[in-house]
Amino acid sequence: NGGVVVEDVAQPASEGRLFATPAARKIAEEQAIDLKQIEGTGPRGRITKDDVLSFAGHPLEAVAEAPVTSVIEDAPVPEPESFATPEPVAAAAPPALAAESVSEDGLIPLSRMRQQIARVTVRSKSEKPHFYVNTDIDMTQVMALRGQINQSLSDEGIRVTVNDLIVKACVMTLKKYPKFNSFYQENGIKTNDAINIGVAIAIEEGLIVPALLDCGDKSLRELAAASKDLAERSANGTLSNQEYAGGTFAISNLGMFGVTSFVAIIQPPQSAVLAVGAVAKRPVVGEDDQIKVAQIMTATISGDHRIVDGAEGAQFVNEVKRLLENPLSLLV
Repeated sequence: NGGVVVEDVAQPASEGRLFATPAARKIAEEQAIDLKQIEGTGPRGRITKDDVLSFAGHPLEAVAEAPVTSVIEDAPVPEPESFATPEPVAAAAPPALAAESVSEDGLIPLSRMRQQIARVTVRSKSEKPHFYVNTDIDMTQVMALRGQINQSLSDEGIRVTVNDLIVKACVMTLKKYPKFNSFYQENGIKTNDAINIGVAIAIEEGLIVPALLDCGDKSLRELAAASKDLAERSANGTLSNQEYAGGTFAISNLGMFGVTSFVAIIQPPQSAVLAVGAVAKRPVVGEDDQIKVAQIMTATISGDHRIVDGAEGAQFVNEVKRLLENPLSLLV
């Protein structure tokens, strides 16, 4: 409103009044968080920026009780036979259902994380007019290339996942179509300076989407190392506030669950999310009209219609498709 925000500093938080720093109020407004649900750690119970970020992105109590059991990444698809050499396989079992206490009337109490997921998803579907565009991507060549890359990097302890390849393709596509790396403001569309790719990670109580920061200039090798590090630090709760809340675009991959395709909800204030299913062998008709078997993955872009249109969504997923079907471009 152009004026100066004046915060009470002398009185304790009492008589139903909330005391929070301007930064905390701004983040709470952006994330649709009710400040009444946050316990302040500042002087006289004042709610600080760190209090809001901790509550919004990664409730510490939930992390301590529910370590990450899997990163949503690889579909359970074997390597092509010509590259079928043994490689270490990380545990990829779906997270077990959290043990939840049920009251006598059948009510399951909401955890802080589940409350936040409810707030964010309701806000997203309420304010963002979603549209969806999908395409099938022939992953045969990129899966073969992945096998070669992992063989060459095995001595270094680096393993490129399917998700790393998708992240790289999305980074290159976001450079070409930067509107998908922006957010909506009342006075215009603001493009983010950095490309921070949110990666969905499943834990027992729900889903968190920490971000791989500054992906714009990272190589495939660097993205693979950063993704592994992000997963490990998500497990032990040592991510930074920026990693919790700084994503500018997101990828949700349910391939490991055998899901063929799905649509994902955009996480505010982002403008788009790419949902990808399992890489699976399917019969396809080749250019010579002959039926062949290929490794196919369905990708679906969810876009904010205030920022981008359906035709732009088609351009985006087709560019991701082009890059993954011509995978040597990912190594440039």
